[in-house]
Amino acid sequence: MIFELAVLVKVFWSAIAAVGFGILFNIPKRIIMAIFLLSGLAALVKFTFLLNHTNIIIASLVAASCVGFGSIPIARQKKTSPFLISIPVVIPMIPGYYAYKMLLGLLNLAVHDIKDNDINTILSITKNGLNMLFILMALSIGVSLPWLIFRKSVLQKIRLERKDDLI
Repeated sequence: MIFELAVLVKVFWSAIAAVGFGILFNIPKRIIMAIFLLSGLAALVKFTFLLNHTNIIIASLVAASCVGFGSIPIARQKKTSPFLISIPVVIPMIPGYYAYKMLLGLLNLAVHDIKDNDINTILSITKNGLNMLFILMALSIGVSLPWLIFRKSVLQKIRLERKDDLI
């Protein structure tokens, strides 16, 4: 029960962060609720997978795929670009923790003259850097997957309503 409550709290704050990034990118007001709901769905998928002991890379790929496939019907309904919906939703899933740990390890390696822990520090830097890289790749593949699959059949049917609907 506590785990489910913690997941719902993370889902809510992820959706708030996505709306904040959307407002920062000056999105139209009519798609704010769509970004909130799609980000909540993506965070729910990701944290449910993580709660079931799935690798974070796979969880990020599945969540980003949900964002990619969910942004197309929403974009058609709202008459806007799918990029305007999917990019703010995916930004809160960027792995800042692994980048921070990698840079902290690099600084530790550069500042201290301790030779005994160098191999452990290098392994930690490599592990965190590769996790960050693979999560970023999973996010980009997941978001672009529907555009790769349905390039000609679906995406050309979306008609933009206003000039502010373009990125």
